[in-house]
Amino acid sequence: MKQLRIYLALFGMGLVFSGGAQNMTVEQYVSTYKGLAMSEMQRTGVPACITLAQGILETEGGNSDLLKASNNHFGIKCKANWTGETVYHDDDAAGECFRKYACAADSYKDHSDFLKGSDRYAFLFQLDPLDYKNWAYGLRKAGYATNPKYAQILINYIEQYHLNDYSLIAMGKMKDTTETPYVAAAPAPVLVAPVAKRAVVQYPQGEFRINETRVVFATAGTSLLALADEYHVSLSYLVDFNELKDNNELPKDQLVYLQRKRKVGSKETHTVADGESLYDVAQTEGIRLSALREYNELDEGMEPAAGETLYLQRKAPTRPRLNADGGLTKN
Repeated sequence: MKQLRIYLALFGMGLVFSGGAQNMTVEQYVSTYKGLAMSEMQRTGVPACITLAQGILETEGGNSDLLKASNNHFGIKCKANWTGETVYHDDDAAGECFRKYACAADSYKDHSDFLKGSDRYAFLFQLDPLDYKNWAYGLRKAGYATNPKYAQILINYIEQYHLNDYSLIAMGKMKDTTETPYVAAAPAPVLVAPVAKRAVVQYPQGEFRINETRVVFATAGTSLLALADEYHVSLSYLVDFNELKDNNELPKDQLVYLQRKRKVGSKETHTVADGESLYDVAQTEGIRLSALREYNELDEGMEPAAGETLYLQRKAPTRPRLNADGGLTKN
């Protein structure tokens, strides 16, 4: 396996690398390839979270030169038994031979077969497939990579990006509520959507998940301190996670996140309903308000008009129309 780029873990797992016009984020990599990882887990038993974590690391979050030249997501070298196409890439030594695939699905399948068909990794398939920590340490022990921190890097990715959820989904132990994955492509045409009334959603009681993030629904007047105590979250974190202005009672019925929201939405766009604020969209979609503003070129205080399309995964082609009040928040 190729020499691991440890700076990926040390300088931010969500880092976007330079050198390309449309570099992926880690979230976008996961959204694009999670389906392959889950189907491979069902086919061979390789945990989806392990597959995704290795893919993130080996491809620099979907941006490596090797990936772009070969569709090789796992840094698998040619070896004597490889009869397919090849590319040459500088790694541990100059001009090493790597396997080249026609598509990502072929790379994911070959990775699963590589682990499943090798006596070196046979002991891993005796482990609980949800025991990602021992899987990660087992890969390191079996010699998948030489970096002494390899296992911990994989574990950090799995925990930071909730990758074990995909193992649970593949095993039928969690419902898949995700939307169509991100695909790096030309910007989609902007459609003029009819203005819709804001939907009344009946959220579950207790803790559930939106955009793979822990959340509860609470009514106006609920004490944030009481919520923090009930769900064992620091009050200051709870305020920060939900981008609230104070730490007292909730001013209205709303979703309250128990983890930091994600920088990328689970779907590509959101149509603003009548009376819906940008903050409401951020809470409904489980996306950070700062990311929502950045994607849609909205300064602090600007409010989009009802019926406008907001982008949740990438830069909008144009800034949305602002509401009739000049787009400024009145709060």
